[in-house]
Amino acid sequence: MLTAHQHTQLRRLRWTGFVVVGVAYMLSFFHRYAPATLSSDLQLAFQANGVSLGGLAATYFYVYMVMQIPTGILVDTVGPRHVVAMGGVIAATGSWIFGMADTLSTAITGRLLIGLGVSVTFIALLKLNAVWFHDRHFATITGATILLGNLGALLAAAPLTWVLDHLSWREVFVMLAGFSWLMALLAWWLVRDHPGTIGLPSLRELDGQSAHPPHPGHWYTGLKIVLRNRATWPGLWVNMGMAGSLFAFGGLWAVPFLRDAHGLDRAAATDRTSFLLLGFSIGAFFVGTISDRIGQRKPVMMAGGLAYCLCWLTLLGGMTMQGAIGHFFFFVMGLCASSFTLSWSCAKEVNAHALSGMATSVVNIGAFLGTAILQPAVGWAIDQARTGATERAPAATEYQAGIAILLSFSLMGLIATGFIRETCCRSLFEPEESKNETSRQS
Repeated sequence: MLTAHQHTQLRRLRWTGFVVVGVAYMLSFFHRYAPATLSSDLQLAFQANGVSLGGLAATYFYVYMVMQIPTGILVDTVGPRHVVAMGGVIAATGSWIFGMADTLSTAITGRLLIGLGVSVTFIALLKLNAVWFHDRHFATITGATILLGNLGALLAAAPLTWVLDHLSWREVFVMLAGFSWLMALLAWWLVRDHPGTIGLPSLRELDGQSAHPPHPGHWYTGLKIVLRNRATWPGLWVNMGMAGSLFAFGGLWAVPFLRDAHGLDRAAATDRTSFLLLGFSIGAFFVGTISDRIGQRKPVMMAGGLAYCLCWLTLLGGMTMQGAIGHFFFFVMGLCASSFTLSWSCAKEVNAHALSGMATSVVNIGAFLGTAILQPAVGWAIDQARTGATERAPAATEYQAGIAILLSFSLMGLIATGFIRETCCRSLFEPEESKNETSRQS
């Protein structure tokens, strides 16, 4: 039993770590979606066409994708505290370079460093959630994590548009550099890797159960166990299709599409994009709560994936985005897309607890691989469909090729949900089974 002081200490450190790393995660979402709002400014500053703009935005996702498995290894071995602090320093450097860039290549360098720095926050936060919260609450707290992160995405939409009426986009990124430094310092000072670092028992031990055992071998053997587990992989394809299409659209092409194909100005377009992100953030919270309460993952993911695909079909059909209809549609689209977030819980539950960082990182690669492919691919498709003078904005019919690509990826994600292993919201690797975990992989 814990003393009153220990209870207070446990709660304080649990929520301090969640808030500090959660705010850093908010910053990663801001950087992820800001190019959509800044698209016209960036095109003007660097004389970029659709492919170049897509490549600039996608640089973030390339490095984010590459860093997922290394981040999983680092949080499982070094610990989230060190990883988040170092990431903040790197992101600060990248923000400053991006804000000061006078050429496209320099901007790409800054964007790459931003992606490198913020790429560690999500997996680090999932690791903290796994060790500071009860297993039965993991999907719910992960949903709260996405809700918190998406506040950063919302700030990158309509609020950023308002800020750009008073400051240049360059000044915004220089200020973000200072904020990243502050978050790095707070992570180093306030975050603790797990309850054992301050002499407290694990959450399972407080429930009267035996603690999850540490991985007995080298990190490399743990990674091989995760990669050889066929139950790990469907979640990657779910993320590639559903998250990839959502991030590529909301993070770059939504604002130009609404502006050029539907005649909205930047403020109105970013307003609707805000509803897309708001729906996603609210949905991510409630989808985790619903899944935990009904004790199932797969049906929730499949229902959401099907509805998300129907949204893309509607968009491809040329539905109007004017007025309240556009706001409602984008909100529902984000709400449905949020079902893919359960893939992280599934990845954790089909692998040993000590390898949760690696397991979630492997699945999370899909989201950023999909986005990295889609952002320039959509730009290429739009450029190929254009006829006549290329100086003019693309027409609505010319955007349809890009929307069709996004639809095809969302369908791939829906199909992949059918291959997810149902975990019934519990770990399939209990401590007493841990010695035989390799032979149990399938």
